[in-house]
Amino acid sequence: YSSTSIITIDFKMKTAILATLFSAATAFVAPSAQFSRTQTFLREAAEEESTSQGAQGISALTAGVETIFTSEEISKILPHRYPFLLVDKVVEYEAGKRAVGIKCVTANEPQFTGHFPDRPILPGVLQVEALAQLAGIVCLQMEGAEPGAVFFFAGVDGVKWKRPVVPGDTLVMEVEITKWRAKMGIAKATGRAYVDGKLAVEVGGMTFALAK
Repeated sequence: YSSTSIITIDFKMKTAILATLFSAATAFVAPSAQFSRTQTFLREAAEEESTSQGAQGISALTAGVETIFTSEEISKILPHRYPFLLVDKVVEYEAGKRAVGIKCVTANEPQFTGHFPDRPILPGVLQVEALAQLAGIVCLQMEGAEPGAVFFFAGVDGVKWKRPVVPGDTLVMEVEITKWRAKMGIAKATGRAYVDGKLAVEVGGMTFALAK
């Protein structure tokens, strides 16, 4: 038998045994009440079992998410390196327009040593920096720029933090390039990032200047 079949059989056996014991315990209850209670018991047992997905089921939730740029490929585009490379992979990309990237937050990152020792929180400025780096992945592949070039942060406006980002979180970021002046090497972008589908930070405007 497959592992799935064994799990299904095991659940059915446990349910049957529990149902038998439950029926015996309610043998002196009126038949209609006994039937109703048994049905309720079995329904609740089935619901409890159905909520457990297991490692394979949870892992499969992201099966349809394609990796466009791996961490190795990102390192060929951005000049940043550990511990300041804050984009782990890119999962959506429209050349010259937008990108969606992933930042996996772990307790091993050096900033958590002091921010804060008893309650580690990813600093808000690093969340904005991660969005800026994602925008850099788009900009450094546009006409007038080249991979590996240095972009300076020239300005940021309309930043709002909505919730703490902590170790164990997966920060899903999205940026959109709103302006690109190739001759001047100036770019503008907006950005948002989410944890578990809830907005964590949004940036109304970021300005970058290509180093000459």
